[in-house]
Amino acid sequence: MKYLFSLLLLCSCIPVFAQDHFFSTFSAINAEVQSHSKAYSNLKEATETIGHRLTGSANGAKAEAYAYSLLKSYGYEVKYQPFEVESWSRISNETTIGSSPDQLQKISSVALAHSPVKADVKAELVDMGNGLEADYQQTADKVKGKIALVYLGVLPGSPAGTPSLHRSEKTAIAIKYGAVGIMMINTVKNNVLLTGTASVTGKLIPIPAVCIGLEDGMKVKESLKIQARFARLNMTNFSGMIKARNVVASLKGSSLPAEKIVVGGHLDSWDLATGAIDNGIGSFAVIDMARTFKALKLKTKRTVEFVLFMGEEEGLLGSKAYIADALKSNTLGQLRFMLNYDMTNDPKGFLSSRKEMKDLFTSWGSDINKLDTGFRNGFLKEAGLHSDHEPFMLMGIPVGGGFGGELPNQSGQFYHSNGDVFSLVDEQGLKNTVRYSAMLAYALANTPEIPVTRQSDVALKAFLKENNLELPLKIAGEWKWKD
Repeated sequence: MKYLFSLLLLCSCIPVFAQDHFFSTFSAINAEVQSHSKAYSNLKEATETIGHRLTGSANGAKAEAYAYSLLKSYGYEVKYQPFEVESWSRISNETTIGSSPDQLQKISSVALAHSPVKADVKAELVDMGNGLEADYQQTADKVKGKIALVYLGVLPGSPAGTPSLHRSEKTAIAIKYGAVGIMMINTVKNNVLLTGTASVTGKLIPIPAVCIGLEDGMKVKESLKIQARFARLNMTNFSGMIKARNVVASLKGSSLPAEKIVVGGHLDSWDLATGAIDNGIGSFAVIDMARTFKALKLKTKRTVEFVLFMGEEEGLLGSKAYIADALKSNTLGQLRFMLNYDMTNDPKGFLSSRKEMKDLFTSWGSDINKLDTGFRNGFLKEAGLHSDHEPFMLMGIPVGGGFGGELPNQSGQFYHSNGDVFSLVDEQGLKNTVRYSAMLAYALANTPEIPVTRQSDVALKAFLKENNLELPLKIAGEWKWKD
């Protein structure tokens, strides 16, 4: 799953005495955002005039220019950070299922990203449960030469503690055991279709991958208990080199300009809808945080970079490009902290990959709680994958953001689907993300000392193991250690 900062709920905790006194600035941020936030109106305009924001498409380029123009209008030094990568987009797709290879009926489906440019596979369909390694090991060679039917999350009734792997990791396992295609059952009622990448590398996979709706999928799953079923996956997609641009607005630090706090969120979306929730509410919150800093003429000791990443949906392409540029320019050591906003809404507390941040985060949170008791000042030590914080974290850089709020209007079910539209957005929830997160970014940029630094290679390895990330990183081919 994505690193969904907004979906976890934690009860209040007792704040410690504030180490840094930012209350007056927090109060100013609070008043500015409550009265003058542009996040909601900007996002509304973007969804109406641009539509989806698929990386590498004409719409994606319009979104990049739109964000650039907004940040420039707020008085920032703004730059594009261009990158060229292999990208993917859908052209046509048809999935059919039946009791024999010659009697197949169409079923609603959507191709998963990084499926082959052309694929036309007809084979027996085999139920592989949750699609975990254990499901395949129990029935050796059962799926070889066949199409795997896999539940996207964790099947109801699964043993407690059953892991939930990302769709790309489940696809990699199916490929490993010889499947010629994979069909994933979405977990959302009313046959909502979900897209997203099925590749752990961001490169094309060798087998077609599709998603089908919950009701359709469970009906097929039940039918497999009675008789054999066959399926045909027939699709055409585009894959080729595309150009895209991260958008970076910089606020130079006064006394520690070489130390950077990155405040980021991905601007791109999938093409089935307008990506208002994923990740309009995150990226346009970041843009409005930047506006707030300029509106209040805030000064910071450290440099703050507000970054709108492209290509997140297709494999963290923009954030990987950002890290690659930092390595090339030998400036990686300047990155002190990364705050990521991906589908964050109305946070109730702060999280960090590093437990050492708890005292500092909750000390600032106690001041925020005085301004608004709706902010419960919780703290979560959390480290996960599949969002733009990941390339930073894998370089040992501490990451964090907001957590504890619920997505508005039950919009979580429309993640990556054609239902992700602007009417789901809640204006006050978006304002809350902006004001609390702007306060956190300001405090991080001005605190005399950040208690964590970039991890050494040895410390990073131990950290990733401690957070149960070794297995998914090995599946993705991103575990760099040999032992």
